[in-house]
Amino acid sequence: MIRVLLVEDSATMRAHLRESLAADPELQVVGEALDGPQAVELVGRLRPDVVTMDMMLPTMSGLAATEHIMAEFPTPILVVSSADRQELFSTYNALAAGAVDVLEKPRGDASDASWGLRLCSAVRLVSRIRVITHPRARLDGRNRGAGPPPSSGPPPVAAAPVQAAPVPVRETALQAVAVGASTGGPGALTDLLRALPSGFRAPVLCVQHIAASEPFAVAFSDWLAGQTGRDVAYARDGVPLRSLGGRVLLAPPDRHMLIADGLVRLSGAPPRHSCRPSVDVLFDSVAAECGAAAAGCLLTGMGRDGAEGLLRMRSRGATTFAQDEASCVVYGMPREAALLGAAAYILPPARIAARLEDLAPVAGVRR
Repeated sequence: MIRVLLVEDSATMRAHLRESLAADPELQVVGEALDGPQAVELVGRLRPDVVTMDMMLPTMSGLAATEHIMAEFPTPILVVSSADRQELFSTYNALAAGAVDVLEKPRGDASDASWGLRLCSAVRLVSRIRVITHPRARLDGRNRGAGPPPSSGPPPVAAAPVQAAPVPVRETALQAVAVGASTGGPGALTDLLRALPSGFRAPVLCVQHIAASEPFAVAFSDWLAGQTGRDVAYARDGVPLRSLGGRVLLAPPDRHMLIADGLVRLSGAPPRHSCRPSVDVLFDSVAAECGAAAAGCLLTGMGRDGAEGLLRMRSRGATTFAQDEASCVVYGMPREAALLGAAAYILPPARIAARLEDLAPVAGVRR
């Protein structure tokens, strides 16, 4: 039985959540909170397996409640959010603070017919994620020593020793940095991009798995740009890779992004690992197109998308990185890369950025 705490100030929406979850015999609503302080208190007292979190709450926002919960009683949090722009920015801030997934609230259109099933599926998926005390919380000293609830997730894998030696001097210019992320990705991407120097010249191509409608997608690119101070945009088909110096390109929702003949291409080809966009599709293309003149980074996320592609990049001479377990929200995709020997370096995002700086020239800096 998966025990669920609902956090929602609207009585109508709470009833909808309750009725939808009641249709699944494996899901049990164990409590309901109407504001942020009550949510934090009930998580500590009831220790649910999953929290559904509204963002716009009285007294304490859903974002603040998420930060407190992930600092004090780490619990998988599913954000249930509307497509209002202000709420969307709060949603991505919550994902960066440790919430693990987001589900858009009913829109009032034909898609609502399957909303209850999607909610139950999302709750089941989120319940399997092994969450950690969020790194922000550890740095802030807010953890009260409460451990995470029991989990049936995979046991941790012994990571390869962190490589401490300097990155070798490259004989070819870095043409592209390919990045893949899933659950926990917004925070990891933010940490990586913030730590890159402002004059970093290589284009950064990112696949971030997120269940995003168009409003959610547009908000994510704007949010990431605001968080990092970088030029972030969704990819357009046919743009020359060499024209993208210093820019960050995101794969659009439901489209693979790849490099072919020196151009950024978008594809509606079948999903890989049930994912479109797929990290492996991007990594495979960068391995074939750029070879040793590329770097690959596989960040936090569930599943194995990107692990085999990162191995192909490494086999073609690219410098490869996987995020370390301690800083991951979900040590899934990087774990698979570590098991395959695909990553030359296993590091937290900010230290990956420092190594990338060693690989690529920085505008205005003489080497």
